[in-house]
This record gives sequence, C-alpha cells and structure tokens, in this order.
Amino acid sequence: MGDDAPPIGIDLGTTYSCVAVWKHDRIEIIPNNQGNRTTPSCVAFVDAARLIGDGAKNQAAINPANTIFDAKRLIGRRFSDSKVQDDMKLWPFKVIEGPADTPKISVSYKGETKEFLAEEISSMVLRKMKETAEAYIGKPVKNAVITVPAYFNESQRHATKDAGAIAGLNIISMINEPTSAAIAYGLDINKSLIKTKKKKKNVLVFDLGGGTFDVSILTIVEGAHIIKVKAVSGDTHLGGEDFDNRMVDHCVQEFKRKWEKDLKPNKKAVGRLRCACEKAKRILSCDTQTSIELDCLHEGIDFCMKFSRAKFEELNMGYFDRCMETVEACLRDTKMKKSSVHEVILVGGSTRIPKIQLMLQKLFYGKELCKSLNPDEAVAYGAAVMAAKLNPNSDKIRFGDLVLLDVTPLSLGIQLMGEIFDVVIPRNTTIPRKKSRIYRTAFENQTSVGIRVYQGERARSTDNHLLGMFTVSGIPPVRKRQQQVKVCFEIDANGILTVATKILATGQKNKLTITNENGRLCKEEIEKMVKDADKYKHEDREFKKKADALNALHKQLKYISR
Repeated sequence: MGDDAPPIGIDLGTTYSCVAVWKHDRIEIIPNNQGNRTTPSCVAFVDAARLIGDGAKNQAAINPANTIFDAKRLIGRRFSDSKVQDDMKLWPFKVIEGPADTPKISVSYKGETKEFLAEEISSMVLRKMKETAEAYIGKPVKNAVITVPAYFNESQRHATKDAGAIAGLNIISMINEPTSAAIAYGLDINKSLIKTKKKKKNVLVFDLGGGTFDVSILTIVEGAHIIKVKAVSGDTHLGGEDFDNRMVDHCVQEFKRKWEKDLKPNKKAVGRLRCACEKAKRILSCDTQTSIELDCLHEGIDFCMKFSRAKFEELNMGYFDRCMETVEACLRDTKMKKSSVHEVILVGGSTRIPKIQLMLQKLFYGKELCKSLNPDEAVAYGAAVMAAKLNPNSDKIRFGDLVLLDVTPLSLGIQLMGEIFDVVIPRNTTIPRKKSRIYRTAFENQTSVGIRVYQGERARSTDNHLLGMFTVSGIPPVRKRQQQVKVCFEIDANGILTVATKILATGQKNKLTITNENGRLCKEEIEKMVKDADKYKHEDREFKKKADALNALHKQLKYISR
C-alpha cells in the first residue's frame, strides 16, 4: 500500500454514510467539510453544478426531480423487481429501464438528459467520502473497506464493489454491517469478559438503518480476538425511510380529507412534506408529541398538523412487528435460546425509536439493551478496524490476531430439471468456503448442459434470485446418466461467488463470470464510468472556482460601496 494514506473504513448507508480511519493510535470518525460526522447519501444535479451530501439534501425540496437518494435500494437489482417498481411510485426522480433489465436514473443536467446507474450514484457518494478522508489525512486515499447489509445478495455485493472501483477506490474487503458493528463492540469487550470470567459472549446485533435491516448473532471469543458469526437474517428493504413514507401518506390523506385536494402530483410539496416528516420522526424519539407546519404547501394552503408518538407507532406497527419476527427467525436458525444471548447491541439511527427498544427489550425478557456504541458511527468504526488490520504498515500487535468468521446470508445452488433448486452452499455457512457437487447427464447422447446459478431460500429455483448462467459443452455423447459434471462453488471472505465446472471424462473446465447479461458491469464500462466521474469532478471544481470568485467580487463591491 506504499506511501499512500492508510486504508479507510466506509459505511455506505441508504440515507447517510460515514468514514473512519486508524490514526493517532485510535479510530477516528472523519467529519465532512460541514463539520458533520455523517454525510447524506444524496446527489443533486442543478443548473451548473453537481452537489453531493449536505448540499444535495438541503435543496432536495426545491429540486426533487434531480435530487437522487436511495441508490442503495436500487443497486444490484433489476428494473422489473417488484420492490423497484413499488419504490418508483414514491421517488420524485425518474427511473427508466436500461439494457438487460437494469434500472437507470434519468435527470436533467446542464440542459441535457443524463442517465446514471445506481452504481454511478453510489460511486459519487463514495468519492465524496474518499475526498473527506483525504482532506483530513492529507494524503491520497486508494484503499478502503466498505460495509454492506448482511442480507445483500451476490448481485448487490458485486454492484457495490463496482461502485467503489468507479470512485477510484481499491476495495480490499467488504464486510457485513452488523459484523462490522460487532468488531467495534468487541474492542471493549475484554474488561467485561474478565469481570464475568466468561471466555465467550453471544451477541445479537440489531441493525436498523435508513433503508435496510439486519440481525446477526455472533460469538465473540477471548476478548474479541475471534468473532464468529452464527447466523444472519434481515430485510434489504426495511428502514427509517419506510417509517417516513407512512407519515407522509398519513399527512397526504389528512390534507385531502380537510381540503379535498390531492398533494401527490405536486412533487415539490411532497418533498417538503417528506423533510418535515423526517424531522418530526426524530423529535418523536425524544418527545411524545410534535407538530408539522408548512406554509403554502399546496395551492396557497398552509398545512399544520399535530403528530403524536402514539400515532407514529400505530402507523408503523406492522414494520416493527416484522423486525421482531426477523429476530425470532435468526434465533431459530442458531437454535439459540433468548436467555443464551448475553448482549443485544443497537446499531443504526432507527434504533433510537423508543417503541423498537421497548419491543426488543420485552422480547428478551427485560434485558438491558447495549447502547454504548454510537448507532450512526459503529459500522464505519468497525470497518476502519478491519482496514487497519489489513494494512501491512499497521500495529500488528493490536490487530494481527483478530479473526473474523462471517457467513453467507442466503443459500447458493443450481437449477435442476423441473425448476428444482438444488442447494450447494446453505445459508449461514461460514466463509470463505469451497464446495463441490457431481451431476449426471439427464438425456441420451447429451453433449451440453446449461448451468443456472441461483441464490435464495425457495424450493423452486425461479422464485430465487438468478445470479448467472452458462453452458458446459463438449460432453462425450453416451447413454443418459453416464457422464458426470463436477460443479464447484467457491465463495470468498467478501461474499463473492465463483462457479467452476469440470467434465470428469475429459477434464475440460469452465468458469462462470457474472457479465453484463446478468446485470454486472464489464471492465470497459467501469473504466468509462471512472473517466466520467473524473470529468464531473473537474466540472465541479471549475464551478466552485467561478462561484468563489463571484462571491469574492461581491464582497469587494460591497466593501467599496461603504
């Protein structure tokens, strides 16, 4: 890693992102140029510039069609995905179908219509985090550890890695968000272990963020030297934004009931209302009542409405129940009793909601919840620890013996005749892992076989997520079931899968590469996007120079006029 800056840890969140680094013999959360320790995962295109982070979020209400958020809910998904279609009804910006069923975001920028993949939008946020770190460290940053939701599938992980490459980052590792939080927690567990004389602790990480939800059960051994994930469960489409949406819908219905006017077609009005609802949600975590007040919201009508914590809980109880059901499912997967869980750790901004804490505490028979970690920063903190461990120049005495054993969140397998899903690597298998299976030809004189790789938990293969497909040809023609094809699945520590085949009779080998047909970016496309990102960066810099010069001139003229 040479003379470059030390590798950084990035929590690429749905709504907010955070970056951290090991410096001055400790982990430091790096504030952005606004002094904030988290940055909105938001990109806006205005007349002459591109805004990322706080600047983008601050103008979202007046420029809704060109302010992009929720890229994490799009990344690695297909346009035809039902969740994408549902989200499109809520987003003020336009999403269109691109090649190979990929969703593309359409915006107006400098008088032209521009289209971006979710990977490109995420790369802009990652580049912002990279530049934030560089300003703090004072050196170019190249290497990073990025976190992803534990329940992200293979396609979503690949797409996130592509986003890092477009941002000019070398992703040295990708780790699951709750696992990263457990690393942060594990740094301080040693004293607790000594006091209780326990050699291990079973820990449940409850990670509820802005757009995703994960539950992980881990065992931390010998003062966090070994962190072993037992099971993960979750929902990549459940978080604080869903709670906001329920509040927005309620306010829209109230406006219609009172004034007999529909707010929904007015994107700017809905954008203002969304910002107000998000603010009200945060207040309701501290107070039992607040009010939403917006002047001239729609057709000159002022909107004022009292909102109680009880109403917020009523609107979102279905989501809260889903969270608790996910915890129960994760416990069942580990066959662990609730009483065997020594600590329940809260991660993610949405865990500040009192009702969530109350329900979780009740689920664990009144157990005190662990709130020692900053829920907004814990994931980036753990990622920075892992980055320091992987840095050859870091303190090996401190990090060298940290062992992280994660699991694959979803089962991996291939399709057999009759659309049967044959699992090769079951979910919650410790990774890295390599596993092979031998299959026989199904027909007389069969010379080729199609391999379709899926990820999921459904018995019928087509109900799962298709990762890719390829054809094994050159099989010597003989009677059915006489020829054998060995299929080998290998999943690395980042959760990235490689599938290889071997015809046993001839020794011929083949390997599956996830290509653009499967929604994966090819090398040439990534290189083009890197160049485009550099071009936008140059344009942003030139715009800032002109804006600074104009502001300086205005100040000078103001001074002269005195």
